[in-house]
Amino acid sequence: MPLKIAVQMDHISTVSIAGDTTFALSLEAQRRGHALFHYTPDRLTQENGKVFARVEEMTVRDEAGDHFSLGEAVRTNLAEMDVVLLRQDPPFDMNYITTTHILERIHPETLVVNDPAWVRNSPEKIFVTEFPDLMPETLITRDAAEVAAFRKAHGDIIVKPLYGNGGAGIFHLREDDRNLSSLLEMFTQMFREPFIVQRYLKDVRKGDKRIILIDGEPAGAINRVPAEHDSRSNMHVGGRAEATGLTDREREICARIGPSLRERGFILVGIDVIGDYMTEINVTSPTGVREVKRFGGADIAALFWDAVEKRRN
Repeated sequence: MPLKIAVQMDHISTVSIAGDTTFALSLEAQRRGHALFHYTPDRLTQENGKVFARVEEMTVRDEAGDHFSLGEAVRTNLAEMDVVLLRQDPPFDMNYITTTHILERIHPETLVVNDPAWVRNSPEKIFVTEFPDLMPETLITRDAAEVAAFRKAHGDIIVKPLYGNGGAGIFHLREDDRNLSSLLEMFTQMFREPFIVQRYLKDVRKGDKRIILIDGEPAGAINRVPAEHDSRSNMHVGGRAEATGLTDREREICARIGPSLRERGFILVGIDVIGDYMTEINVTSPTGVREVKRFGGADIAALFWDAVEKRRN
């Protein structure tokens, strides 16, 4: 049965279709005959307990420079939709959190993917700390003395914003780096939240693997290798994607976290693994679907819609 699907996303005109997972999901939904509607988070409205958005009918094409068409914006009760995809990119700030509160009003009668309440309660750099034996030594704090003691205990460290995304603001500080105090002063001025510090993993030079899970089961992976003079592997900051499989350790990690993902209603999740350690569990708008397929892996967009249709039909 065709579904009515509203996609809450950054404007479709801004996406780079070659690697955009939201675009890949939209293409597959359209191929299956579902009706697509587009809106940006600023068009979301709650009035007298009901949730509205000014949505536009959307058609997508896998053609760079001509990848979408939109109809006229129509104020629509989102309860009339079968599915809402919560797909705008972070930062995971109060604006993002507010959209989860609003969308929670219509879920699960209208299926919101991923579950907005659990997205709100599972920040990717905090959710992962529920599995301390699967991750590198990690500190969450604003206390400079705590950071200094952590570096003394573990040597090279990574410092990054707790709610950052896309590789922004990630610093690799060596054991003898004299910039730690200045960096923490800057972080304290820029962010009201604590920041996250982790033991530096030398295996990052071999790649930071993105593993995508559907309904708590691994569906595919891509390895992201950082540029020679960068510690970050994110592809939009110069990382290089390459084909990869899953190791026994990575399958163990997926098996351990799978039940928690299913309990939270997370249909689409991307985890990051460096060497033998998981560093993040991404539940807001996980990426990597197009890269996995391009390197000969599974059609994860199809697996995603299989899971959604099973819930709706």
